[in-house]
Amino acid sequence: MTTTPSPTSEHTSEPKNAFDRFFEISKRGSTIGTEVRGGIVTFVTMAYIVILNPIILSTPDVEGTVLDGSAVAAATAFAAGVMTLLFGLVTRLPFAFAAGLGINAFVAFSVVGSVTWPEAMALVMINGAIIVLLAATGLRKMIFDAVPVQLKLAITVGIGLFIAFIGFVNAGFVTSTEQASPPVGLGVDGSVATIPTLLFVITLLLGGVLIAIKLRGAILIALVGGTVIAAIANLIWPFGLDFGFAGGIMSLPDLSLIGAVDFSFDISKVGVVALVMFVFTLVFSNFFDAMGTMTGLANEAGLADEKGDFPRIKSALVVEGVGAIVGGGTSSSSATVFVESGSGIGEGARTGFATVVTGGLFLLAMFFTPLTSLVPGAVAAAALVLVGAMMLTQIKHIDFGDFRVLLPVFLTATVMPMTYSIANGIGAGFVSWIVVNALSGRAKTIHPLLWIVGVGFVLFFARGPIEALFGVGI
Repeated sequence: MTTTPSPTSEHTSEPKNAFDRFFEISKRGSTIGTEVRGGIVTFVTMAYIVILNPIILSTPDVEGTVLDGSAVAAATAFAAGVMTLLFGLVTRLPFAFAAGLGINAFVAFSVVGSVTWPEAMALVMINGAIIVLLAATGLRKMIFDAVPVQLKLAITVGIGLFIAFIGFVNAGFVTSTEQASPPVGLGVDGSVATIPTLLFVITLLLGGVLIAIKLRGAILIALVGGTVIAAIANLIWPFGLDFGFAGGIMSLPDLSLIGAVDFSFDISKVGVVALVMFVFTLVFSNFFDAMGTMTGLANEAGLADEKGDFPRIKSALVVEGVGAIVGGGTSSSSATVFVESGSGIGEGARTGFATVVTGGLFLLAMFFTPLTSLVPGAVAAAALVLVGAMMLTQIKHIDFGDFRVLLPVFLTATVMPMTYSIANGIGAGFVSWIVVNALSGRAKTIHPLLWIVGVGFVLFFARGPIEALFGVGI
């Protein structure tokens, strides 16, 4: 594995040709072979999103419409390929893009309960346009620096718990007891009593072992392994799985969801306040998650300075906003930078050429989307729990010694899974942070932006009584 250079390292190798000069391969102490290897490793590590995203986006919308899984898989690969190529060529940084975990969960489990899928994707595009504007004017970085880091980390932790809870429920590992107390329980009558749930447990443990030994592409390997085990189990104890290849494993990608957006929101069904808060939460999640991820990856690649800035940072932030527009326009949810890009960086990737390689592989993956339908729901649910567990690692950076920090962080992380809403968790964290700090002698430490956001969330939580008071959807 290539040793990561320090941020102050300088490489004096002269570029061999225009290609080398454009991507700064020699300048950053890399080689074409190293970049190709890093790009492939990043793709293998990220490829699970083509399988996972259609499963997350399978929730019926307010009208009961469900997105076609094969079309979502193709759109996911297409958006990831296009945005990864664009980012690699514009910024020449080794960061790859795909549908953002957490953002897609918010869209699937919060937004489409109030609007249709085309309307939800329109909101994602609006979110992207706002991020592009903020990035182009320099406001994005200013706002990022204003929000307490503890709240940023708590949101990541909360989304991790939320995604994991969804996985437990989808696998039948956690089920409703249909009683007031306890409302949920383990499996069937307190035990793992079905083959799908057992497959979930096996895949979860398999993935856990592979991640623990730091195997590249651990989640993807766990998904493939769990699917093979499920196929064998289905032959011995049939439980309704269909592993036929009637249509073959390769086909032309179904890109019918591209352009399936609707900006004509029905205000009589969803209030203006709700729409505004949906967009705000999308912007907030997209905004901070991407900036934090890019900063961490730049540090890992030795490309960041002592302030955390990295080459072409403004362009990177603008292109990341474009990812949300592309993701919404393809109905695959916001495409954003993936932390799994760190796997390619660990293999030596230092330039955008590795990113171009990853992007090309995602475009190739569009033609193999029929394979995504083979993964049983219980097996895919294990991947959700694994991803959730990895997101939980951010909790180690939070100082719990101050209750002014502890309570908002606790509420942010727990309200999300308990109310099945990322927006509720973020709102609980912001409002509690403001109240606890303001009334305990630290009002001056609260940035004016937080007060504005806090008022917005108070309106969001009270939108029902407010709408009833005025007799209209606001």
